[in-house]
Amino acid sequence: MTVSGRVLGFDGRYLRLGTESGEVTLDYAAVTCEGEACPDPETFVPELRLSGAPRLGEVLLPALIEGFAFAEGYAVSRDEEGPGRFTYVLSETPEGPPVQRFSFRLTTTDEGLEDLLTEKADVLLAVRELRADEQEAAQVAGLGDLGAPEQARIVALDGLVPIVSPGREREAIDLTDLARVFGGEIDDWSDLGDAPGPVRLHLGDPMGGEMQGFAERVVRAAGLELSADIVVHPSPRSVAAAVAADPAALGIVPYQSYGNARPLAVSGRCGRQAEADLLSLKTEDYPLTLPLFLYLPRRRLPDVTTEFLAWLRTERAQFVVRRAGFVDLGAEPIGIDAQGQRLAAAILEAGEEVSLGTLQAMVRRLAGRDRLSTTFRFEEGETRLDAQSRSNVYQLARGIRDGRHDGKVLLLAGFSDGRGPALANRALAAARAEAVQQELVTALGGSLPEGVRVRTVAFGEALPMGCDDTGWGRQINRRVELWVER
Repeated sequence: MTVSGRVLGFDGRYLRLGTESGEVTLDYAAVTCEGEACPDPETFVPELRLSGAPRLGEVLLPALIEGFAFAEGYAVSRDEEGPGRFTYVLSETPEGPPVQRFSFRLTTTDEGLEDLLTEKADVLLAVRELRADEQEAAQVAGLGDLGAPEQARIVALDGLVPIVSPGREREAIDLTDLARVFGGEIDDWSDLGDAPGPVRLHLGDPMGGEMQGFAERVVRAAGLELSADIVVHPSPRSVAAAVAADPAALGIVPYQSYGNARPLAVSGRCGRQAEADLLSLKTEDYPLTLPLFLYLPRRRLPDVTTEFLAWLRTERAQFVVRRAGFVDLGAEPIGIDAQGQRLAAAILEAGEEVSLGTLQAMVRRLAGRDRLSTTFRFEEGETRLDAQSRSNVYQLARGIRDGRHDGKVLLLAGFSDGRGPALANRALAAARAEAVQQELVTALGGSLPEGVRVRTVAFGEALPMGCDDTGWGRQINRRVELWVER
């Protein structure tokens, strides 16, 4: 048999060809290859081409590659190749031949996706979840389901945070007002309850994933488009500097990219606030949490690449994520004694259907346990877990397989928003908790290991996190929490 086509890739063992009939993968040792593009297995060095968002490529991925090299005993060097282009080279010894290359092209999430679709990249660096039409385009291109957990790898968490000048006396901003300001409906600070004066708006490049995510999740969700009066900057650092120097300014930057500006909490009409911090981002209780993705096509990968991707889910990798200034995926315990504000809000907002007895029963059930920051939420109007929650399932399954929860009972507690009858809300919360339990069992291969027990319970709207008068508040309230025995 003769197969002709364009060489798409070679991992040291398998050759991928683009033929008239589609992509074909061949065992290179079993074929005779003719043509200038035929690789030489003796001199071949596996290369992983990464393209996309600078937010991942400037600091996070380089730190992770260097951490992986140190952990596995590889020598590592970096070669600069121009603006936004560089390569990390791994070798067995500093003077030895290379065993793996990681080549970066830093552009935007959109351009990185185009590189992935056109075989110019092997990994997409993305600061937002891909839209349905983009996932469909990837399917058509033969890349597989980029929404599947093994192909959409979350490596860290980020967030979008409103910032103001240190001289402005303001601690929070209503998320609806934030949308109206950046949508052009509000242009004076007096409409936000401050002294009169124009609001001067600042954003990073709107084609970057962070700002695109802000436009879609906040501004367009309110039925608006980004104002034409926004000052566009090339980087978050530039946004922070401009806002810090101007008392009339309001900007949006990624988590911990504030410079000398002051971050604001976001709030709802009910007055409840959420600040961007380690726990609120891990639990997704902060409404503008952003997972950072590696999108991988469905194909064979070289051995060192496979080892690197597996290492990203280890505790050592999560430590590197924290050191790089991002939020890691590790579970943080939150004691019941830290639930005071939540319980106070539950008591104050309890209606006729949520009695004192209901709240007492909930506290008795949770007493003696810690809430882990691992939280599960569903896509709006769906029974499918959102991207961060799908990653959380795999992280929890890994922890169970590693024996971290041996001998303990894991409690999946379902909650709902406050719309509708309490009985129906509890039933819906119970269904969500059971859905998470089933996803977990599936991730563990169909059964729980001996010594680990998982239980579900539903509390409905008994413990609200956000304001039910806003879409984001209701979304935050619809969740499944993970509680574990001390």
